[in-house]
Amino acid sequence: MPGQNRSLWGAQEAARAAEGQHSQQLKRAARLAPAPCRWNSGLPVNIGVLFVPQQEAWVVERMGKFHRILEPGLNFLIPLLDRIRYVQSLKEIVINVPEQSAVTLDNVTLQIDGVLYLRVMDPYKASYGVEDPEYAVTQLAQTTMRSELGKLSLDRVFRERESLNASIVDAINQASDCWGIRCLRYEIKDIHVPPRVKESMQMQVEAERRKRATVLESEGTRESAINVAEGQKQAQILASEAEKAEQINKAAGEANAMLVKARAKAEAIQLLAAALAQQHGNAAASLSVAEQYVNAFSKIAKDSNTVLLPANTGDVTNMVAQVSVVSCVLGCIQSPVGSRGGRGLCPSAPLC
Repeated sequence: MPGQNRSLWGAQEAARAAEGQHSQQLKRAARLAPAPCRWNSGLPVNIGVLFVPQQEAWVVERMGKFHRILEPGLNFLIPLLDRIRYVQSLKEIVINVPEQSAVTLDNVTLQIDGVLYLRVMDPYKASYGVEDPEYAVTQLAQTTMRSELGKLSLDRVFRERESLNASIVDAINQASDCWGIRCLRYEIKDIHVPPRVKESMQMQVEAERRKRATVLESEGTRESAINVAEGQKQAQILASEAEKAEQINKAAGEANAMLVKARAKAEAIQLLAAALAQQHGNAAASLSVAEQYVNAFSKIAKDSNTVLLPANTGDVTNMVAQVSVVSCVLGCIQSPVGSRGGRGLCPSAPLC
């Protein structure tokens, strides 16, 4: 296994070296290749009457000296004396900036290329201010790009591409003003990072994503715990309120029941007193007491083996007599005669 790992590592290193040599060859060929030039194409021949196309400017020289610039449309020139020396296109021009190497502020070598958008603003300056405007602007864009990249770190290069493009455009316009050319915009196409730096960036991205995932998971756990605690708190509050309401309702029900029982008992006592005050009420009370006494006496020994009985337990007559006396007293109290204290006038005088 160690031998296989070493062979695999050696193959990867060989592939990287081959890729680096290929990229170096491409860059060398791009540097040696001549820049495209539109001014080397065939120039119109002066036949006296010329028709200039729209968005073009023809620079005319008379006897080798600048004469004038022909506007689009019909134009007349003197043959043999006048010569069309330059043809300038006033349209927007797109130029591919070749790939170049640049070193960032943190010493990382990048391979970067771009696209440059130009327009000829002054045909006279574009014709006589510089020999090859496109080549000059391309070289200026490359040098400016290397200068601007040297001021930024690798991370800022990817974050601040717009500001980098704007800085390059401003630098090109300051230098190309005397050439009659204006740079409209510059766009970075590709940024190639060394393989090892790319691997490090991938590891950094993965670590950052794992960190964010861990933070989000912890925040979710915290929110879940907070929600559970809040729910338990609300449940306890609602349960206590429900128990409080239940106790209040229960107390109110018991109070109402006690009042109802008391009213019923008072009414029963009043009805019983009224019944005892009637004729033969004492006899009916004596019969009821005798029946209850017999029933209670028959259940004495059912619940327990130990029973305490009075000496005259079997004397039912005595018990009935006592009840009769109590009934007589109640009747005397409720009757008008008894309320005046007269015993001779009580209707139950023989029993009393």
